[in-house]
Amino acid sequence: MYALDLDRTDRRILDFLQRHGRATNLELAEAASLSPAQCHRRHRRLEALGVIAGYETRLDAVRLGFGVVAFIHVAMEKGHIREIPKFKDLVAELPEVLECYSVTGDFDYVVKVVARDLKSLSDFLMRSLMRLPGVTGVRSSVCLDEIKCTTALPLPT
Repeated sequence: MYALDLDRTDRRILDFLQRHGRATNLELAEAASLSPAQCHRRHRRLEALGVIAGYETRLDAVRLGFGVVAFIHVAMEKGHIREIPKFKDLVAELPEVLECYSVTGDFDYVVKVVARDLKSLSDFLMRSLMRLPGVTGVRSSVCLDEIKCTTALPLPT
């Protein structure tokens, strides 16, 4: 891991893009106090450096019928090293899974999932997640209220 040497203008561009992903080059240039041509070059350089990993549209899960968010702790069988590639590949294919992290502690993975309702969550657990290779147990926590949800990173000043 390494930190890139980003100047104040780079940070202004990145900060604005995190909050306004659909900004035009002209809007971005104004926010960064640059000419449109200079801003375009810097923006493309930040993409080439991999600082900007991609662009996406955030959808409203509730409005699309996904009323349940759950965090599921997954335990794998001891010596599950052979199952890791299969587990990762299969988890990546499950559309209900929004995020999956390998973690320290009593469980091996934490998975964030969405479901239409509690019955759908139960079906997902029983028919999909618990049947993945190497999974020996799960513990789920259902989200009661979303306090903060962002993908914006804190940028150094």
